[in-house]
Amino acid sequence: MSTTITVTDSSAPAPARTARPEYKVTGRRVLRAEWAKLWSLRSTWITLGLGLLFLVAFGVIAAAHYKSQINSGERLRPDDATATALSLSVFGTNFAQLALGVLGVLVTAGEYSTGMIRSTLAAVPRRLPVLWSKSVVFGLVALVVSTIGVFIAFMITSGIVSGTPAALTISHSGVVRSLLGAGLYLGLVGVIGTALGALLRSVAGGISVLVASLMLVPGLISLLPTSWQDNISPYLPSNAGQSMFALTHDSTTLAPTAGLLVFLGWTVLALAGAAYRLLRTDA
Repeated sequence: MSTTITVTDSSAPAPARTARPEYKVTGRRVLRAEWAKLWSLRSTWITLGLGLLFLVAFGVIAAAHYKSQINSGERLRPDDATATALSLSVFGTNFAQLALGVLGVLVTAGEYSTGMIRSTLAAVPRRLPVLWSKSVVFGLVALVVSTIGVFIAFMITSGIVSGTPAALTISHSGVVRSLLGAGLYLGLVGVIGTALGALLRSVAGGISVLVASLMLVPGLISLLPTSWQDNISPYLPSNAGQSMFALTHDSTTLAPTAGLLVFLGWTVLALAGAAYRLLRTDA
């Protein structure tokens, strides 16, 4: 019996291993990931559709109601007596802000309720880029949808009230600025909703605070003495936001630029609180 011995040349080079590609976390990749997650949810399509529907439908309903009062010769209410095609077309912002704000809360708080946030933060250990990306992505989406909605609502509304005291055209001074301001306001509401979701980490809690700050607090302020109301009311989030797209102003409201700055301040405050908790507490 013979034995075959194989001699291996130790000097021969070992076969090269296939190097794995290095994946780096970049701001662009985080944005793309958040964009994909946003559109993968059915609630995104439904809620954005509702927001667009609220803007157009309620604006048209308000204009049709105003036109019916004019045609029937009814005595107009004080609010209707000063109505314009612009104010009627943005009537739906009060309802659209709830839809977009709630969706903003779901964008962040929804991940905490499902536990997906742990995978997200494991992929992006620095954490803050996740918050910035969610806010930017959803804020821009809400801005685009809202701006389209208010322009559509104005085009339809201006046609309905044509020939009435409320008639306005797109070329009227301040109309385009007001419509863009309405879209920007709703976009920032979406960002605030995103920040509240990250700050409170609860869908119910985020929605409750959002509704309270935009709708309940202004009503409670009306119970204060008049001198206090005049000093506090213009700086509330909802009132400051509405001054961004109001066509006319008086001594009790802020100018459009001042209203924008105040509302931006509220947005930054909500984002700062969300960033602080994101950095200081575990997921």
